[in-house]
Amino acid sequence: MTLIQKLSPALLTLLLASCAVGPDYVAPPTPEPSQYSRTLEREAVRPLEDAWWTGFSEPELNALVETALTRNLDIRQSAERLAAAEALAGAARSDFFPTLDAGADASVRTSGRDTASAGLSFSQIVDVNGQLRRTVERARANVLATQFELADIQRLTAATAVSLYVDARRARARLTLLDTSLELQQRTLNIVERRAEAGLSADLDVRRATADLARTRAQRGALQLQEVRARNALAVLLGQAPGGVLDALSARTDAPSDALGLSYDAMIPVGVPADLLRQRPDLRAAEARLIAATADIGVQEADLYPALRLPGAVTADLSDGPGDAIAASLSAVLDVPLFDFGRRQAEVDAAQARAAEAALAYQQAVLGALEEVETGLVAIESVEARLTDLEIAVTESERAYDQLNALYREGLASFIDVLDAQRTLIGSREALVDSEADLADAIIALNLALASPTA
Repeated sequence: MTLIQKLSPALLTLLLASCAVGPDYVAPPTPEPSQYSRTLEREAVRPLEDAWWTGFSEPELNALVETALTRNLDIRQSAERLAAAEALAGAARSDFFPTLDAGADASVRTSGRDTASAGLSFSQIVDVNGQLRRTVERARANVLATQFELADIQRLTAATAVSLYVDARRARARLTLLDTSLELQQRTLNIVERRAEAGLSADLDVRRATADLARTRAQRGALQLQEVRARNALAVLLGQAPGGVLDALSARTDAPSDALGLSYDAMIPVGVPADLLRQRPDLRAAEARLIAATADIGVQEADLYPALRLPGAVTADLSDGPGDAIAASLSAVLDVPLFDFGRRQAEVDAAQARAAEAALAYQQAVLGALEEVETGLVAIESVEARLTDLEIAVTESERAYDQLNALYREGLASFIDVLDAQRTLIGSREALVDSEADLADAIIALNLALASPTA
């Protein structure tokens, strides 16, 4: 009698249950400074008590983001992937329990005696090498990773919606500013034409003023295209057909003609780098993928060791009535790997390489997240400094243009000076609008990098 025959299956399970192959997960070292190299020094009217985009105090924006988080197709696809991962985790857990199948058979013999039988068969996998436990561990880690990936898509979708809203507002503000600039240049052209008719200005001045007006008017098509692109992209983000989104922007009158009309009055919770690892769902998803890859090493390595199954069956001969002859059997099957030309070991090596790759991907994700925060802090600081100078530039350009225009009317300044002052004023106003949008984009990028609260 062999050793397997002498030992009962239950005793064999107790002897080998502690053998779980493969490495246990150990978090890899990550570059985690105690604090960021830059600090955010900007005035905030109120603390952030809700989703970070509410700091713009734009009800229309809030509604758009909420719609995006509900209807976005990428989010809905990710939710389906999560449902699939949870189902697979349930399937992995079911392997700890026996399978039970039923069958029946009937036949007619030439002797005239009919036969019939029915039976139940079952099989139990005994997790002697821990493969089932590693499989469940891998499945659970994949569920976690999918959950965090869903949260990350929500994070990116919200930020993209806000960014597209800013792009649409930027284009609309530039179009409004374009109308103001065209009105200014048309007035200048009218003055030059009257002076030319009176013989006080050369025809060359009229041509220059006309050229400047046409050059400014030529910007309208490009700006309209920018606005349409932003609106259409936002519609797709909201799971809608392009067109009809943000129509209310065309009628906005609350912002001055030379400003974007967007401001962020809430605090940005920068925190410390350690918070970043806990808050960013993409980092947590990358770590969960690493946990799954580590567990997969054990799954593959278990194939190098024996596997134990307990098959059994109960059959009944129904030829002469129910319960005429009932037979039951129970056995133990031990599968011992011997030689496969290195296939199993190659699969273990591949799993180890995938785990090493996942560890590097996690470390790279951490470095990228830290870089995004550091860059975001500098971006806000630099754009706010540029805005301060541009506000001064716009004020002084307006004064310079008004003075030169008055002097030109009196014949005390050349038209070239007037045109230069006019171009400088228009350029300063355009740069101010763009910088205000750049500041909004920098605030979006920093909140995105920090995974600021979304509810």
